[in-house]
Amino acid sequence: MTDYGHELLFGSFITPSAGSPDRVVALARLSERAGLDLVTFQDHPYLPQFLDTWTLLSFVAAATSGIRLAPNVINLPLRQPVVLARSAASLDLLSGGRVELGLGAGAFWDAIEANGGRRLSPGQAVGALGEAIAIIREVWAADQRGGVRVAGRHYRVAGAKRGPAPAHDIGIWVGGYKPRMLRLIGGQADGWLPTLSYLPKGIAELPDLNALVDEGAAEGGRDPRSVRRLLNISGEFAASGSGLLAGLASQWAEELAGLALDCGISGFILMGDDPAAISRFGQEVAPAVNELVTAERADPGARSKATGPDERADGAAETPGARRGA
Repeated sequence: MTDYGHELLFGSFITPSAGSPDRVVALARLSERAGLDLVTFQDHPYLPQFLDTWTLLSFVAAATSGIRLAPNVINLPLRQPVVLARSAASLDLLSGGRVELGLGAGAFWDAIEANGGRRLSPGQAVGALGEAIAIIREVWAADQRGGVRVAGRHYRVAGAKRGPAPAHDIGIWVGGYKPRMLRLIGGQADGWLPTLSYLPKGIAELPDLNALVDEGAAEGGRDPRSVRRLLNISGEFAASGSGLLAGLASQWAEELAGLALDCGISGFILMGDDPAAISRFGQEVAPAVNELVTAERADPGARSKATGPDERADGAAETPGARRGA
């Protein structure tokens, strides 16, 4: 069992479609009304069918009042780190401390290069991301003397002025899957933000991947519990269960509570543009998951007492986070 003890977050992941901008903003507002903590948007600056993510985040910040906002995740190769740091801090100030920063090292390199970015190897992309995190944190450290100076292999900053400082400690959440990236996340980032559907073995991979993040944290002299674990998820609400996140809201709640308690996931972000699903996720699933996790944290033995050994009715051992008591 791995529970890092973070407060749970629930969010939406909305397609930033340029063909229906009013609907995009309406879904963000719906996310807030549904009680979700966070609304996020993917970032592909080379795709004309998508709205520019940073412009969209700014507009949604003005169209909402309490929900937090984040790119999921920002395309670093096309976003210069010093400017990105100032943009994030500025929007955080304007929104009253509601911005988090999801970062991605880059993909779709043909498109990135076609739009003026540098083509990087996987190893170079990880190194560039590490340098960018250092630069962003230095820019935000407005109370420190002297300019920002980072002489990296991929980014060189020679005396850039610091500031503005954000309104709150913005979380830097990084999407990544390979060992070197996961260790970097543990050593430098505030959170790990993968997508469940990108994991070939599904949730069964989470313990091993978490261990790599933990290793990176330990190597960097950090407490592994300081790194939040989030997860982009998708599923289907249905009258009967047919698999992970496919069934009643109560089943979703049990499975997500299992992911929180067994795999340390403390942020669940629902991918998709179905308003009914967003509403149910915020109004039914999120409160039920919070209730289950709070109860189990208060009495660590409650789950085993209620359900017995982690085995399904067919005798097969459950994978971490699988539905409990099935």
